Amino acid sequence: MHLPLYKKVDRELMMSVGQTDYESAFGALRRFVRRKRNVERCEMCSAEVGRDHPHLIEPASRKLLCTCNACTILFSGSGTKYKRVPRRVLSFADFHLSDGQWESLMVPINMAFFFHSTPDARVVAFYPSPAGATESLLPLETWADIEQENPVLKEMERDVEALLVNRVGHSRGFGAAEYYVLPIDECYKLVGLIRANWRGLSGGTEVWQEIGKFFDGLKQRATVVSEAGPCLN
Repeated sequence: MHLPLYKKVDRELMMSVGQTDYESAFGALRRFVRRKRNVERCEMCSAEVGRDHPHLIEPASRKLLCTCNACTILFSGSGTKYKRVPRRVLSFADFHLSDGQWESLMVPINMAFFFHSTPDARVVAFYPSPAGATESLLPLETWADIEQENPVLKEMERDVEALLVNRVGHSRGFGAAEYYVLPIDECYKLVGLIRANWRGLSGGTEVWQEIGKFFDGLKQRATVVSEAGPCLN
């Protein structure tokens, strides 16, 4: 009687490497298969999606959905409740925001993101915290002044693009402030990594390392914008 191929391979492998090594190798194979099964899937059609997949957002709930390319196109057209999250990342060589203007925004930390919320009919502000994204009161007159001095902000797509401000280094005297217009999912990615890595009262070394990696990644992807217009990094 012929053994099934997989049993024949198992028996030959066990004979060649020994029982202990065989069990170790087979255990590694099981773990590999388990990891392969734990893949990301489109939340619309359940198709497998790659690591750099697109997202949809439901503005009413601010819920992000992982989607395949087909569903992204299908469900982000007019008449649907979802919007497609774009991919562009812009950084600014000469963004205008004074210390006084920043303080008037009443954000309790030196990092926040701002976006036009269609359901709220206004610009909203959030800052990352160990508890997640926390909304901050935003005086609209202050935002209007900042927008007037930085016209590119008027071009942000509502609900799906945000201004991300990082003034941590600037406030501590060891770096320049950073300003990005970027996809809203990147803002929530930052919130998630801070929440996952925060330790103790100050956050700990690990969370600041992760924040540094996040902004280094943005710099590499970003198109630098000046008053004269955009130029490639």
